[in-house]
Amino acid sequence: MIRVLVIDDHALMRTGICALLEREPDITVVGEAANADQAVARARALQPDVILLDVVMPRKSGFDALPELHEVAPDARVIMLTMQTNPSSIRKTLNEGAAGFIAKHASEQDVADAIRRVAAGSRYVDPELAGDLVIPDSAALNGDLSERERDVLFMLALGHTNQEVAAQLYISVRTVDTHRAHIMRKLGLRTRAELVLYALANGLIGPT
Repeated sequence: MIRVLVIDDHALMRTGICALLEREPDITVVGEAANADQAVARARALQPDVILLDVVMPRKSGFDALPELHEVAPDARVIMLTMQTNPSSIRKTLNEGAAGFIAKHASEQDVADAIRRVAAGSRYVDPELAGDLVIPDSAALNGDLSERERDVLFMLALGHTNQEVAAQLYISVRTVDTHRAHIMRKLGLRTRAELVLYALANGLIGPT
């Protein structure tokens, strides 16, 4: 079971999220919190696998709470939950150490999928939002990558499957496989982990 801590300052939102997640056979909600201070205390006591963290809360934001949550529950993976779906918010989330970003209007299935993906060690950004994160100036990327290969590299670095990349870019899965092979060869990479590290180190996802 994936143990989840839900943090949101709106009681109705917390109740709804918890009810949705409890219907999933492999996810259980182990606790709730209404603000950042409660979140840190609950995370320390419960040591959840995943923390679903609201960004906008009174007194202290989810962004401000991230370092403390990492300190008290170092093995927990944090997914930011917010209405702020602009690229600046998403990049800040990822750069501050969160493992995922999902909008509050996301479907029940999307939230559950994000939790599973993050719990398994991947990063997750809602596919509808991912395209907005591409930094126009890609000069920092080394290697002779085409524009399409950069798109594929970006999506793979966020943890999306080949099938999801194909759907978002309107290409076939086989074409994604081909692009991925070319990317790995051109950049001298061997594993997805190396690909992710390369993308982050070279500013594919970076500060605004």
